[in-house]
Amino acid sequence: QVWQIRLDMHLLNHDGNITDAASIAGIVALCHFRRPDVSVQGEEVTVYTPEERDPVPLSIHHMPICVSFAFFHQGTYLLVDPTEREERVMDGLLVIAMNKHHEICTIQSSGVVMLVQDQILRCSKITAVKVTEITELIQKALENDQKARKEGGKFGFAESIPNQRITAFKMESAAVDTNDVEEQAGEIIAKADPPAEVFANPVLHTPGTAQIGEGVESSWGDLEESEKEEAAEEEGDSEAAAFECEKVETEDTSTMRETKNDEPIVLSDSEEEEVVILEPQELPRKTR
Repeated sequence: QVWQIRLDMHLLNHDGNITDAASIAGIVALCHFRRPDVSVQGEEVTVYTPEERDPVPLSIHHMPICVSFAFFHQGTYLLVDPTEREERVMDGLLVIAMNKHHEICTIQSSGVVMLVQDQILRCSKITAVKVTEITELIQKALENDQKARKEGGKFGFAESIPNQRITAFKMESAAVDTNDVEEQAGEIIAKADPPAEVFANPVLHTPGTAQIGEGVESSWGDLEESEKEEAAEEEGDSEAAAFECEKVETEDTSTMRETKNDEPIVLSDSEEEEVVILEPQELPRKTR
């Protein structure tokens, strides 16, 4: 039988270099963790409660700590522990994980910069110094925590909350000057553009729906209706022109006689008049 340990990290806020902070938080959590004590007699396994026996720490042989390096201008400039703004403009990133024995655990490079051997050696030397300092801080913090637990003092969240050490960006309340607020507001309103047309009340498009806030009603439905009206008008004009043409032809046919062998049409002497046959006109179609 074995213990299964799961380590989850939740990021609250950051100002860059999440990898280094996460590696420090993860290794400190594993070093600070205590599991229940266990005894084995034959095939019988006994897990003791914290009241019966003190929990025991994990067997951690070394602490791998990550140190990040940001490169600018194709490796000309080197920066340790970049901030969030510096990460936006950096050309490349190099992360080296090392323990206090100067043993390299992992190296990860990303970005568009090409690193040479001298640059990597320089970063590894800087990492050795930084890892030694961070490891000493971790061990000191663990010793202080263990000492506080033995003395029965406050530790963990109980000690962090009153000292406001949880929220890094917490600011003290400050008085706000409201002497010239009305004048400043008047100047801003005078320089501002006039507001657009808004509907004070919700516009009910269909039962069960409404539009709340700024905006105007959609005009897609109106466009469809206008297109239908234009099509109906065009169809009505075409039908009127065709009907008038058919009427003229019917009246003229009663006064005209068709001759055989394609002879010309001759009108009677009593009904000589100029006949005009109207052809259907093609109405211009409106385009959108």
